[in-house]
Amino acid sequence: MRKLHKIAIAVMLATSLAACNSPQSTPAAVTLPAGISLVADQSQTTGLAIPHKKYKLANGLTVIVHEDSSDPLVHVDVTYHVGSAREEAGKSGFAHFFEHMMFQGSENVDDEEHFKIITEAGGTMNGTTNSDRTNYFQTVPVNQLEKVLWLESDRMGFLLDAVTEKKFEVQRETVKNERGQRVDNQPYGRLYERVSQALYPDLHQYSWPVIGWMDDLNRANVNDVKAFFLRWYGPNNATLTIGGAVKAEEILPLVQKYFGSIPVGPEVTPAPKELLTLSEDRYISMEDNVHLPLLYVTYPTVYAWHQDEAALDILSEILGGGNNSLLYKNLVKNQMAVQAQVNHRCMELSCNFTLLALPHPASGKNLADIEKVIRDSLLEFEQRGVTDDDLNKVKAKMEAANIFGLQSVQGKVSQLAYSETFFGQPDQVADDIARYNAVTKADVLRVYNQYIKGKHAVLMSVVPKGKTAMIARADNFKPVAHDFGGPSTTKAEDLQARRATDNFDRSVQPKAGMNPAVDLPATWRSDLSNGIAVLGAQTTETPTTSLLLKIPSGLYYETADKVGISTMVAGLMNESTKNYSTEQMSLALEKLGSEIMFGAESEYLTVFVSSLTKNLPATLALLEEKLLNPAFNAQDFSRVQQQTLQGLQNAEKNAGFLAAQAYRKLMYGNHIMGFNGQGTLATVSKLTPADLQAYYQQNFKPAGSQLIVVSDAAQTVVQPLLSKTLQKWQGKAPALNVANPTPVAKAGTIYLVDKPDAPQSEIRIGKRSITEDITGEFYRAGLMNFVLGGNFNSRINLNLREEKGYTYGAFSGFAADKVAGVYTAQAAVRADATAASLKEFLIEIDRYQQQGITDQELNFMRQAINQADALKYETPNAKLGFMAQILEHNLSPDFVKERNQIVASISKEEINALAKKHLNSKEMSIVVVGDAKKLRPELQALGFAVEDYKL
Repeated sequence: MRKLHKIAIAVMLATSLAACNSPQSTPAAVTLPAGISLVADQSQTTGLAIPHKKYKLANGLTVIVHEDSSDPLVHVDVTYHVGSAREEAGKSGFAHFFEHMMFQGSENVDDEEHFKIITEAGGTMNGTTNSDRTNYFQTVPVNQLEKVLWLESDRMGFLLDAVTEKKFEVQRETVKNERGQRVDNQPYGRLYERVSQALYPDLHQYSWPVIGWMDDLNRANVNDVKAFFLRWYGPNNATLTIGGAVKAEEILPLVQKYFGSIPVGPEVTPAPKELLTLSEDRYISMEDNVHLPLLYVTYPTVYAWHQDEAALDILSEILGGGNNSLLYKNLVKNQMAVQAQVNHRCMELSCNFTLLALPHPASGKNLADIEKVIRDSLLEFEQRGVTDDDLNKVKAKMEAANIFGLQSVQGKVSQLAYSETFFGQPDQVADDIARYNAVTKADVLRVYNQYIKGKHAVLMSVVPKGKTAMIARADNFKPVAHDFGGPSTTKAEDLQARRATDNFDRSVQPKAGMNPAVDLPATWRSDLSNGIAVLGAQTTETPTTSLLLKIPSGLYYETADKVGISTMVAGLMNESTKNYSTEQMSLALEKLGSEIMFGAESEYLTVFVSSLTKNLPATLALLEEKLLNPAFNAQDFSRVQQQTLQGLQNAEKNAGFLAAQAYRKLMYGNHIMGFNGQGTLATVSKLTPADLQAYYQQNFKPAGSQLIVVSDAAQTVVQPLLSKTLQKWQGKAPALNVANPTPVAKAGTIYLVDKPDAPQSEIRIGKRSITEDITGEFYRAGLMNFVLGGNFNSRINLNLREEKGYTYGAFSGFAADKVAGVYTAQAAVRADATAASLKEFLIEIDRYQQQGITDQELNFMRQAINQADALKYETPNAKLGFMAQILEHNLSPDFVKERNQIVASISKEEINALAKKHLNSKEMSIVVVGDAKKLRPELQALGFAVEDYKL
């Protein structure tokens, strides 16, 4: 369903929720600042709504304010109604490119300062671009709001003079690195852009990728992107949404001060929405560096918020939305395919109905065979029809997903901004819920007949290199080739700049108010009779309950000949039980809108549970069934085992995975810690259902387990339910007995892992280091590393990304558990800059180790870390993580105050001593994954010993 895998539009909010976030008295009339008008006041809404007020500035800027005093923070989102669909043919990628440029400083904000200011304020920030909009967002302690408004308004109204040729060139290289990392160096990375070329008419706005064609960016000059900014980034094409511990009338004067003087931009009219059809099935194919072939079948349907969208979403769930879907039954359950699913992806101007599958190598099926099964499954749907469960489970999933989506201010602000940008109405909650609830069986059959049955699709075959015989059918479509000419000749004098005039000095950064008081979550503790330690907290913002159960087990409890068994056990416990088939269990959970998910880590098996609190008793009954009665049957085992094996082989095509594998093995050798928790092809292949059953019987015990609970229900309600659910589970597992192994890597050596023709190289530089602690040397070493490689404005990232353009991102840090730890610096870099990147890494590490931290950097670290407390405990999941740390390390919640005191008092001398101790690059080993034939000479030229390394 589009609503469950994209930005959620629908939000099911109970009356009690709306009431707790909005005042109950009628607001008194207020005088608004000149230039601002009230469009709608929805702050008194109850039921299915997000309370808000909507305003308009004279220059056309839409302002939405959501008042929520539950946490001392504020989330600010500026959404521009411009994405790749607003670009011109031959000038693709400009919207995404400007997402990068908007972080490079403006007239009154120095280069690289935007990230630094927000980080120092204790906040988080980012920006995203898709086909239809670009948004920039920050979450900060509420006392930092004015600073955010200053930053966002400066880049809206005062950006272009700060866009220099040098910044343009560096960010063009950064975008190329992003494409290399996310597209060209990823299995199946080019799939969607190829499909889009075939699905949409030639030169349609959706026919090129959001990141753009690199030829277009290479052809462009700095004035082209400035012209794009002037066309689309005016206040009349933007929505400013502010949510958090604010009062609308108190912050509107600041909004007017910073945004009111920005001149209106060119008029923006809605893009036309046309239903697309294909005149024939279009077959296309591509060889790729993948392990498994893939068939991707896409039908054009409607567009976002079309009257048939909801029914098409439900149709996608029936065909391929889970363990009860037709594609699961016909392709995955019988192991004809490793994976199969269906999605209905909607954008502003068009939706795509997509069915995909990856055939299992052992099945002997090619993609033509898979296509036939998919088409037969469509015919089967015609005979099967639509059931009550099909409708009910989707509606329950929507209710739960969207209530959980309300747990953060960011989630609510994003929802308001999305709906306002595309539909001119911030709160469509009730209407959206209503349209799904109104879908009937007949509606689902009607949309199937109208948009899928007998209609033409794009069928994309992706096959491993050299395996073209596996494609579904020979290509019958080629995109039109266009020649858009040579380098752009756009000149600065061609631009029509707009200048704002202020009555204040915009160059002065606003000062923050007093730091808000941050209340730590109030917790309760208890111990169940079977040895489970429980830590709980009550939070009444949403009627939900989240549980995290940590069972002492996992990778470190395994033997080298059965590595991966913990992951396999967790996988099987997500399948059938003695009393429920996999399909029956999935249906039962879906009808409750609940989730129970087992996983495996190094030291724990984990169980995550989420439920609407009203459905908690029924959800816990299913949890009890899963905990006590796993089936470990042969059919489930075979399927999960094969999916794991295929996943491992597919992962070996990923450079980042190869780098992590090689680095881990060099740090820990053949010790259990040197293995990936998924296991190896050799060990997983040898496992049997009996092995899993024995491991479960020995290790899956409650004594010593930790259970963290966050619920709107009180302890008096939750604890009896937990006791009732878990009391039958008894026993104690063997204690952890794992030694700290000796590293096998040689210092000063480059271990080169070959990945032929890789457009990027993965670099890992590091050594074994200290184990984890909460307030000791490990924590303090992390503070030391913060300015070297622990944030966007770190020395390493500014050098390799922002100055050199070698990478999309570079960072360093300490990672550890109670047994062992490592220090690692890493990045994915442009292949032709591998040696240069490695050299710069070592220069930065050595300089910091020898010269230490500056006074300015020390103050930046202190501000950034200590002011971030307001953001740490907002959502139930954030509270789960915080409380899990308390329970695992037997801490008092006051450890936060101790850490804050460490940050405030750690001296420059201590930081520098830690750098001297931990950052000696001559003690470090290096892993490089890339094209060995090309890289070996330049790496040897650096003076290192270079050894080929095979996994």
